[in-house]
Amino acid sequence: MSHIHFVKLGTLTGALALSMSWGVSSAMGQTVLTVTHSSPADSHFGEAAIAFEQSLEAQTEGAIDVVIQRLDNEREALESVQFGTQECAIVSAGPLGNFVPETRVLDVPFLFDGYEHARGVLDGETGQELLALFPRYGLEGVAWMENGFRNLTTGSKSIASPGDLVGMKIRTMENPIHIAAWQAAGVLPTPMAFSELPPALQQGTVDGQENPIPVILANNLDMMQQHLYLTRHVYSPGIFACNPDFVAGLDEQQRAALETSGAFAAAANRKRVEKDELVGIETLRDRGIDIVEIDDIQAYRDAMASAYADFEAEFGAERLQAIRDWSAE
Repeated sequence: MSHIHFVKLGTLTGALALSMSWGVSSAMGQTVLTVTHSSPADSHFGEAAIAFEQSLEAQTEGAIDVVIQRLDNEREALESVQFGTQECAIVSAGPLGNFVPETRVLDVPFLFDGYEHARGVLDGETGQELLALFPRYGLEGVAWMENGFRNLTTGSKSIASPGDLVGMKIRTMENPIHIAAWQAAGVLPTPMAFSELPPALQQGTVDGQENPIPVILANNLDMMQQHLYLTRHVYSPGIFACNPDFVAGLDEQQRAALETSGAFAAAANRKRVEKDELVGIETLRDRGIDIVEIDDIQAYRDAMASAYADFEAEFGAERLQAIRDWSAE
């Protein structure tokens, strides 16, 4: 059976053509769903995509054909989902704030104590409230994923305390909360797409970067860095997002299967993150990167403290406190 793959289309004419292409593919008995992510197939996002593919194709008995592709530029992926030129994407939540501003609350540094805390918040009321906002921005939030807790790496420059960060160029995501926090610590944050990071590290355009262990591991960033500092300064969620019109075009059973498969993918994603966290640090140490456990995390909190008044003004002090106070009960 021939597959209909969607191409980039323009404005109203493109939207109409896209709607017709979905109808044709469905009429032929099969709908193609392309999902992109920014990591290798053997990674926490890669395993999530494969789990989603297997689950959805099985539940729909092949009526939906899932096509997995790699797309490093996550902003482009979300734009393509918004415009309908691809159906779904798994992306880090960092660029998500440029599309759904309310999700930026999750990027506030030192908001979560650990994985149980972060997952509890996302699976609970706060996470579901945020997902409910996606349609107003042209996205359908299917499930929360994760990258893990972000840690700092540097090249030839080493860090003994947060004061050593002053004046250093650190690559960040294109995320205003991350940028503001690092600026408060005296860093010169250098936002760039993930696809631009390896050459920037190789050429010395930036002094370092910050990412979770699974991302550092899967993309061999340690090969371009000498020091890894386990700051765990920000929990980095991921998101499985789809085009709302595409989802609306599915029948009731297919939409239910999409939701179930998204949850299945999230479970696979979290399991892989746990595995990577468990073995990743030792693997990176064996590869030769210098790993430093940060004993005085409060010093890093204090270094970013001047940004918190703005975060409280933007998101509400009560909301931030409610997230910090979450408990499993």
